[in-house]
Parts: sequence; structure tokens; C-alpha cells
Amino acid sequence: MGAKTDIKEAIELIVDPSNDQTLKDNNAIQFIDIDDDQKVILILGIHKVDEDTKKKLNRALAKVIKLDLGYQGLKITFEALKKQGSVVDEKREITYIGVASGKGGVGKSTVAANLAVAFSRIGKKTAIIDADIYGSSIPNLLDLPVELPKADEEQKIIPFKAFDLEVIATEFFLKEDQPLMWRGPMLGKMLNHFFYDVKWDDATEYIIVDLPPGTGDVAMDIQKIIPKCEMVIVTTPHPSASNVAVKAGFAAKQLEHELLGVIENMTAFTVNGDTYPIFGTGGGETVARKLGVDVLAEIPIQAPTAHKGIYEMHEELGVIYLGLANKIIKRLT
Repeated sequence: MGAKTDIKEAIELIVDPSNDQTLKDNNAIQFIDIDDDQKVILILGIHKVDEDTKKKLNRALAKVIKLDLGYQGLKITFEALKKQGSVVDEKREITYIGVASGKGGVGKSTVAANLAVAFSRIGKKTAIIDADIYGSSIPNLLDLPVELPKADEEQKIIPFKAFDLEVIATEFFLKEDQPLMWRGPMLGKMLNHFFYDVKWDDATEYIIVDLPPGTGDVAMDIQKIIPKCEMVIVTTPHPSASNVAVKAGFAAKQLEHELLGVIENMTAFTVNGDTYPIFGTGGGETVARKLGVDVLAEIPIQAPTAHKGIYEMHEELGVIYLGLANKIIKRLT
């Protein structure tokens, strides 16, 4: 992370000759990696993708990367800046809510999916991006078939729809039951597609982003695309989950995201009126205290009655998610 930050700081003042603005001003640095041979890999968005611009930028970047910083080589992929007209265009008033966790298995994606559905049920035009690249599960939770998306006449990707949500996920672009074997640059391109190349509804107000667990490169890549993202941290009561959830929260703060609060999932299991806290107690409160935020909701363990992962409004958890959505909206307004 330190070496990549050094590279970013060293190149962000280089000027894109096609519009005379720096790479920093253009938010052009979309991906940075260093391979095993000490070669720097970059994906840059530039105002005009022509040979003269690429040649000038190649020369300026090579000087910094190879001569000043001492790396062995440089590989650059240039892409046209797509911010204008996309969901990350400043002209569009969209609120991003990232759902994060320190580790897998805490029900983060289930929380993200039900939170998005709850936003829709209270009348907010909402979309969900499954950015959990290696563990994509949102389509399954929303009862969606896994098939390749279609494109419109402008070659924009048409998102799928379920529960009055627009949905995009990595799983739609993979063969059934095949693992994702991509490395960094491909992941960066996929994330760019989700934000720049999808034909999201013009009326979209909120986009829920299901983030991968932990504090890896995907979270940092998303921060480059959407610097302002409101965050909720999901944990279970168990210490092994709460300990790493704290790290995810502090990582979000380091990326200058606003923390809305903590959601404690799998709080307890109730049978015949008796409640069993099978994962222990207090994890959500511990995370919230260390991060200086509130516990937004405590969600018990229950199976949905009508869908794979979504709770109906008359179910106990459906009511909890509606209350959670209203609480978050109040905090954002």
C-alpha cells in the first residue's frame, strides 16, 4: 500500500496534454499495481485517447516511474474518461452507501441486499452494485438468474431488475460455477464498468455497494471512483468477527469515508420463545465504541419464508430492515 501511494503521489501532478489538467484533477489514476518483476501497471483515464496524447504521457510517466522511482518497467492501459454522464458525475445527486465487513461469513451481502430492498420499499429509487468481486452473491439473494447482461444502442450495460432495484454483479459476467481468476487490472476494469458503463436509471437516488470483506485493493480502487461513500460496518457478536470489523472501520476512515454506524448481524437465535446468543454477545457494541459510532441495528438469525435471501415486510427482519433504512436516511438528511 505504501509503494502504491508513493507512485500515485509521484505521478498525479503529471498533466494530461489533451485537456491541460493534472491526472489528479481528472481523477485519472484508476489502478496501480506492481508485479513480481518490479514493473508498474497503470490504468489511466484520459480526456482524449489519441496516439499523440498517449506518447506524451508515456514519456512523462516513464521518467517518473523508471528514472525517478527506479522501477524496472511500466505497462499502461489508457481509457477514455467516462465520468461525465455516469452515476459518478457530480451533476447527479446520488448517495453511495458502502456495506463492509472485516471478514467473510458475517452476512454482509444479505444485509446489503435487504437494506437496498428496504430503501426501495420506502419509496427511494435504489440500485445495488455487487462489488464483492470474488464472493459475488447478490444475484442469488435477489432470486436473479445468472446470465450475461444486454447492452443498449450506445453499448451501455443494461442492469437487471429485482424487487424494484437495478442490479449489477460480477457473477453475471462469469460462466456458471466457475471461480474468478482475474488479477488486478481486470478487477479494476470490471469496477470501472459497474460505475461508468452501466445504464443506471436517471432517477436513481441511492446506490448500495456490497464491498468485499477486508481492506484490500478493491476497496481502495472503489475509493478512487467514489471518494465520498457513506459506510456501514457489519459484524457478528463473536470476537473474531468484531476484532477485524474494527480494522475495516478504521480503513474506511483512512480512505476518508463517513461511517454511519455498525450493524450487528446474527445477534441471537430464538426457538419456542427461548433466545440463544450462539455467537456470544457484545461484538457490535465493541466495534461501535472503538470506531466512535452507534449500533444502527441488531439483527437476529431467521430464515426468510418466501425468498432465498430477502425478508418480506410482514416478517420480523423485514420490519427491522425498514427501520434501519429509515434511520440511515434520517442521518443522511
